Amino acid sequence: MGLFWDLLQESKIQDQERKSENLEERVEFLETELKQTKAILRKTLSALETHLNKDIDGDGVKG
Repeated sequence: MGLFWDLLQESKIQDQERKSENLEERVEFLETELKQTKAILRKTLSALETHLNKDIDGDGVKG
């Protein structure tokens, strides 16, 4: 019985390790995606401010 319990515990540990790796990969992907989204948002805001000739974000600069 002890051998089966050890195998079960080892399986659970391996499953948790895989979940942790997947979570780390997902967080890394989301951080990269967030950086890209922010860059696009900055470009869009700049273009909109230039087009409207108006300071939308309150930074004192148009465009």
